[in-house]
Amino acid sequence: MKPSRKERSLDRPQPTRYTKPNILIFCEGKNTEPSYFRHFKLQSATIKVDGDKGNTIGLVRKALKEIDQYDQVWCVFDKDDFSEKNFNDAISLAKSKGVKVAYSNQAFEYWLILHLEDHQGGGFDRSGYNHKINELLRPFGVEYEDKQKFVSDDFFDVLDGIDGATKVRRVDLAIRRAKKIYDAWNHQSPAREESSTTVFELVETLLKHC
Repeated sequence: MKPSRKERSLDRPQPTRYTKPNILIFCEGKNTEPSYFRHFKLQSATIKVDGDKGNTIGLVRKALKEIDQYDQVWCVFDKDDFSEKNFNDAISLAKSKGVKVAYSNQAFEYWLILHLEDHQGGGFDRSGYNHKINELLRPFGVEYEDKQKFVSDDFFDVLDGIDGATKVRRVDLAIRRAKKIYDAWNHQSPAREESSTTVFELVETLLKHC
């Protein structure tokens, strides 16, 4: 008599449901930052970008109200003319509560400049940012308008394009340059670390999902 075979289970394993992580980006600015981040086309995550949401401490407090609804919440804001305490406290509050910060000292446009020029920190007042950007964009026939401050498709294509001299994608150059600047500071007072930006951390996150 043959031994009986073990009965097969009729219960099939349930397929694993993959949920894309969702990322919320709260921007201080109304035009430049939202228009820039909305150009990123994510494949393995979803992204929501809200602009004109306040500044520094106020922006972080608004983000805290949304933190339970998203896998990652980012605040994007600038030093501008805010006091050292206001700026530093906003960064500290965000980090203590699990909100990520992409700050720029003095302004977000410094991050854009790093795609096109290896400006290694040091004083660079934001009043000269727009002129510098347009000077660097001139060979490409692209303009960054001073009034609208909008990152157009053509402008973003330049930022995401390949640098002719290094044959490296410009966004990768910007990340490399921003990291080098960031690592040169001790971060005891980000408000005094001019010029610097941590936008590269957010962009690295987004690029992982593109």
